[in-house]
Amino acid sequence: MTIMKPENEAALAEMVKTAQGPIRIFGGGTRDIGGPTEGEVLSVAGLSGVSLYEPGALTLVAQAGTPVAEIESVLAAESQRLAFEPMDHRALLGTSGTPTIGGVVAANVSGPRRIQVGACRDSLLGVRFVDGQGRILKNGGRVMKNVTGYDLVKLMAGSWGTLGVLSEVSLKVQAVPEASACVLLYGLEETAAVDAMSAALGSPYDISGAAHAPIGIDGHSATMIRIEGLEASVAYRVEKLKALFAGAGAEIHVERAPQNVAAGWSWVRDVALMQGGSGDVWRLSVKPSDAPGLVARLREEHPDIKVLYDWGGGLVWIETPAGRDLRTTGFAGHATLIRASEETRRTLRTFHPEPTPIAAITKGLRARFDPRGIFNPGLMG
Repeated sequence: MTIMKPENEAALAEMVKTAQGPIRIFGGGTRDIGGPTEGEVLSVAGLSGVSLYEPGALTLVAQAGTPVAEIESVLAAESQRLAFEPMDHRALLGTSGTPTIGGVVAANVSGPRRIQVGACRDSLLGVRFVDGQGRILKNGGRVMKNVTGYDLVKLMAGSWGTLGVLSEVSLKVQAVPEASACVLLYGLEETAAVDAMSAALGSPYDISGAAHAPIGIDGHSATMIRIEGLEASVAYRVEKLKALFAGAGAEIHVERAPQNVAAGWSWVRDVALMQGGSGDVWRLSVKPSDAPGLVARLREEHPDIKVLYDWGGGLVWIETPAGRDLRTTGFAGHATLIRASEETRRTLRTFHPEPTPIAAITKGLRARFDPRGIFNPGLMG
């Protein structure tokens, strides 16, 4: 298989402009998600490197093919980080390769801290990309500001390469906090766990993570509440949360060792509970109070499904037997098929069907930015 691998933005634009058929956009090869696509492979791995980093301004500019690990290393040297905590899909999907920042932005990959700082798109300041006609377009910059016309920065985040090929992204970054802690509630059933997470998130204690595993790392149910900030502030909020949960009927523990807190939240972020499994993995966005009931209905049919709640119950990961379409269960929310065989992905839509008005807008945007329909055809259905 021949792979197009431009070494700069101009070469990327020329390859797109002269393409005679469909193009499969390839970053690090770590997210085999979406409908199977055909076409010539275009890798952006050659567009790599941090172009600009201003620690004092909390901004970073990097080419799209830059490995996420390289960016994290650069930031760590200045005690900074990507606030939105991007997930690493490799172990869940059984893929290899190297996650790239362009792939993170294209898929709007966001981790447990989204409840506090927003999604990847909320940290995105600017983009440069090549549209379906081979034109180099840019939007935004190194400071957050409103613009007239299309907000291409937000459009490109989560477009999965169907509007253009990213060549460069600008991001705001965050200082690493002085301290962190995790309040652990053991023994709560799922409705009580969602109630506890909602109480924490509705409190004034600035929660940066709220997750629940009906079967946790040690085989028991665990509800996890993360707090980050100045040492004294973290200690104060931990005590307040312990008091808040005193009547919840749970066994309360507090983890303060930074490496253990980080490991626990990496377990949540990368959905370790479902790594190495053979079932399909779904990612559901629902109203938190609806989540336990939805899971209970699914368990009536499949008692052994694996479940992980994140974002206070607003995000539910579910592993089910292969070929089961969760969207037929009738629930208010969105379901995305994250892991499945190629055969299943050819049969079931990966992404939740859009309402008719939104679908019309999406169709119009694709016609505007990719009039030939060459970018990742079929990936989003």
